Amino acid sequence: MSAPVKGTVQIANDVLADVAGYAALECYGIVGMASPTLRDGMAQLLSLDKLRKGVAVKSVGEGVRVDLYVVAEYGTNLTEVGHNMADRVKYVLTANAEVKVEDVEIHVQGVKVRK
Repeated sequence: MSAPVKGTVQIANDVLADVAGYAALECYGIVGMASPTLRDGMAQLLSLDKLRKGVAVKSVGEGVRVDLYVVAEYGTNLTEVGHNMADRVKYVLTANAEVKVEDVEIHVQGVKVRK
């Protein structure tokens, strides 16, 4: 058996944004990720290859702060959807990337009927 390798692992904020975005999309009541800026007062739904644009990850102290910009499904309880999504994102980042999550902010950019 070999001895454990000593060192540190650094994960880029863009990678954390991808992980957080996919975790958010798995949550009930979320139609998709949205751009942080509204175009003509309307939320722009992002495709999967541009998912990272709907997530902002900032280093804060010992951990990170995550801002998620989402489009929610019409008829869902936005408060519950937001709490569940924040918990899910915090869990996934902590369990998979071993990152301390200081805060998760949910920004509902729009509401849409799921087809």
